Amino acid sequence: MKLGVIAAMKIEAEIIIAKMTDKKTESLGGIEYTTGKIGDCTVICSVCGIGKVFAGMCAQGMIIGFSPDYIINTGVAGTLDSSLSIGDIAVSSAVVQHDMDTSGIGDPPGLISGINMIEMPASEFLGSLITDIAKKRGIKCVTGIIASGDQFIADGNAKKRIKKSFGAVACEMEGGAVGQVCTVNKVPFVVIRAISDDADSGAVEDYPSFAKKSAEISADITVKIAEELLLHDNPENQKLSL
Repeated sequence: MKLGVIAAMKIEAEIIIAKMTDKKTESLGGIEYTTGKIGDCTVICSVCGIGKVFAGMCAQGMIIGFSPDYIINTGVAGTLDSSLSIGDIAVSSAVVQHDMDTSGIGDPPGLISGINMIEMPASEFLGSLITDIAKKRGIKCVTGIIASGDQFIADGNAKKRIKKSFGAVACEMEGGAVGQVCTVNKVPFVVIRAISDDADSGAVEDYPSFAKKSAEISADITVKIAEELLLHDNPENQKLSL
């Protein structure tokens, strides 16, 4: 079983890589991928960098070069949901790209041309594992749509627009691209985000203060998934070993 992990920031990947044994690092397409073992699970971990282009490049390189059975995109996000506070967890039921807009030619906002989708569904299996792990650790977890765009959202009007247009619970800058690449390649994925800011006028101050701790929460849960993945039967993939 191979689990791919894509992180936007180095701090997230460092926590995961530190838990690996038998580590090996190689470069593919200008991006470094570290492979190793966490328990009996083979993990491929990479820092993609910030933004959708880097995230898409990283996901495609990982799929072509390492053939993961699943991909997790881990990191931090701004909350769009009043029930989610700093340190809480948002898990993707689906991902959207809030800055994709060809409405000028009659398409609905967010439509991804080529796959004709706005919402790209995430793995319910992986999402349920994350939810169970978070609950056991006493961490509040909300499952919903996670919206991505090449923008750091720190404006109340932008926050309201994304929430109204897509019904999203959190916003960030990579998950929608990872989701698009995984959807095209038929690789089950999930996006996990620890909340680091309110995506409003306070985001500029909150993000530097809370991003590190929030990233640690997200990465710790990802490590736990790798440790437990083989212990669970996945109805989405009948080849899963017990």
